[in-house]
Amino acid sequence: MPLLLKGTLVTIEITFLTLAIGMLIAVPVSFGQVYGPKWGKVLIGIYEKVLRSIPGIVILFLIYYGLPRVGIQMSPFLACVIGLGLRSGAYQSQIFRGAIQSIDSTQMRASRSLGMSKMQGFRNVIFPQAFRVALPPWANEFTIVLKDSSFAYALGVTELLRQGRYIISTTYEPMLIFLTIAAIYFVITFTLNKSLQALETKLIIPGFDIREKIQ
Repeated sequence: MPLLLKGTLVTIEITFLTLAIGMLIAVPVSFGQVYGPKWGKVLIGIYEKVLRSIPGIVILFLIYYGLPRVGIQMSPFLACVIGLGLRSGAYQSQIFRGAIQSIDSTQMRASRSLGMSKMQGFRNVIFPQAFRVALPPWANEFTIVLKDSSFAYALGVTELLRQGRYIISTTYEPMLIFLTIAAIYFVITFTLNKSLQALETKLIIPGFDIREKIQ
């Protein structure tokens, strides 16, 4: 169990770093998709469609084995985080784009009439509301990224699954180890989803329950 928990910490690190990189990409990308110029929307559309179309494991191989050909070397862990972060950014951008478009467009026009730029209106008026709308589907993205973190196994990163394989090679108890790994994934997913649900409830605007609107 100590060895599996050590691998679990690596899995959690990959998951949270991937989500953080994805969000840093997704928020400006979603802004560009809704409020950007036409040429910007075209470029963003290419990025979003390409990254969502390529399997995550292929993206990791392209980064880890392809970038050294142009002189860029990185560790397996970093390659995994960057690759999964770029892919998650494409998916998260669609989550935030939908959330932004769910906010009445008159609010942006009202912000502009008060002298705000598009960026100021987005930061101060639109995004705080859109974040509340995006939180439930973003929780699903967390679950997906957590499971995708196992792709790091292919690059030699000693995350939860690879640590389990090391243990199996010495204990010859594959069923027990894999069941334990599955239980750890379940506990992490259940705990974080419950935490995000609590945050969602806390952020509800009085008299405006987003979950009721969705239903």
